[in-house]
Amino acid sequence: MANSKRTLFLKRRLRVRNKLRKVNAGRVRLSVHRSNKNISAQLIDDVRGVTLASASTLEKDLGVVGTNNVEAATKVGAAIAERAKKAGVEEAYFDRGGFLFHGKVKAVADAAREGGLKI
Repeated sequence: MANSKRTLFLKRRLRVRNKLRKVNAGRVRLSVHRSNKNISAQLIDDVRGVTLASASTLEKDLGVVGTNNVEAATKVGAAIAERAKKAGVEEAYFDRGGFLFHGKVKAVADAAREGGLKI
């Protein structure tokens, strides 16, 4: 029986997330989600179950509303790094979910690193 793309994505997301939880216990998680139209990032404290900061291409102040390209992903990464500093977060682990670490997802991580967030 063939697995659907969605099922394989969910299995991959759980595998990545569970492995990262074992290695990076106690650190904040930088979670990235990419859709066909937008890209978003969140800083999540799993211990308290709270989102500390978020950035998305849906925000008008980033100037990339409704776009999903590497340039927009770079702006989201820079914005999440800036908001992490305001929230007092200097170190996080990168949760790519079920997405490959390539292209837009990589651009978010690189921009967050350049913004001063240790990933």
